[in-house]
Amino acid sequence: MVRTFHALIHVDPGFSDPRKVQTFRLTIPEAEVADKERVVRMQEEVMRKIAAIPGVSSVGLTNSAPMDGGRWEDPVYAQDRSSAEGQMPALRRFKFVSPGLFQTLGIPLVAGRDFTWTETYDKAPVTIVSESFAREYWHEPADALGKQVRVSTKDDWRQIVGVAGDVHDDGMNKDAPTMAYWPIFVNHFEGNLVDIRRTLVFVVRSPRAGSEGLMKEVRQAVWSVDANLPLADVRTLGYLYMKSMARTSFTLVMLAIAGGMALFLGTVGLYGVIAYSVTQRTREIGIRIALGAQRKDITGMFVRQGLLLASAGVACGLVVAMVVTRLLSSLLFHVTPIDPMTYGLVCLGLAVAAALASYVPSHRTVAVNPVEALRAE
Repeated sequence: MVRTFHALIHVDPGFSDPRKVQTFRLTIPEAEVADKERVVRMQEEVMRKIAAIPGVSSVGLTNSAPMDGGRWEDPVYAQDRSSAEGQMPALRRFKFVSPGLFQTLGIPLVAGRDFTWTETYDKAPVTIVSESFAREYWHEPADALGKQVRVSTKDDWRQIVGVAGDVHDDGMNKDAPTMAYWPIFVNHFEGNLVDIRRTLVFVVRSPRAGSEGLMKEVRQAVWSVDANLPLADVRTLGYLYMKSMARTSFTLVMLAIAGGMALFLGTVGLYGVIAYSVTQRTREIGIRIALGAQRKDITGMFVRQGLLLASAGVACGLVVAMVVTRLLSSLLFHVTPIDPMTYGLVCLGLAVAAALASYVPSHRTVAVNPVEALRAE
């Protein structure tokens, strides 16, 4: 559990400085603006108004911010890859994004480039895929550039113009899903002649993220475009990041504390039992010394016997642990149920406890006068 927690907090989420990223959701209903292109132009206008706020370095749009629970998954066909007859391609996570979204979130483009607003308004058939997607199909991210993909047989083929780094969209304890990123304004998508996203998440990078002062200026920027647009789900990406880890972190910490207490009690118990066993053999130690045995030889004998007993117990415990620990496999992250380092450290700790439990009382006993040791009851 400790190693899982350590691995969890050191995983790169795929984006940078989440506490400096403010998010909120904005919906432009059809009753407010019917024309689809006008909706996109309003979204861009709001985005540019927010970008002009002091302290804001960049702004992006997406249908779902990382780790906010939004999921849209569908198969994606690659033109140069054929699926077995009767089988569908693997499901991919869909994200609809504006130009600048990757820069705002700090998601690196490992190959290629971002979308442009010209492509967005022209509804150009382009797409961006995640690094894991590119490696699965074409092994190297750069090899994915120029390849053609589509969602259904009725859709246009779309050219891959960029490969983005993987993002842990489902939380830090889950592997990063393979993703396909689409422009927010597209033609012939999933059977729709023209497709837009009327509800989008605005992602704002600023050191003022999370402050009421920033949100006051953001609301003014939004309402300067349309006063009838309410802001929803106002929160920072840092909040989503911590929320995604909260339940797992609590579980791991509690189990780690319980496991640590069990190990501590086991170590104390092992020390106590062996130490008591050694003290019960005080007369034996006196007889051996009286017959000429060397003190260091007696101490070594007791340590060996203590380690032998402890080794038998550890071996039995290892067998049980290897079976029982598999029940925790769903909670582990980047650590196997049979983790060599964990088992090695625990065995070493128990061996040290057994050696000390054997050495300390036997060394104390051999240091006394043999006559006194023979008189011991």
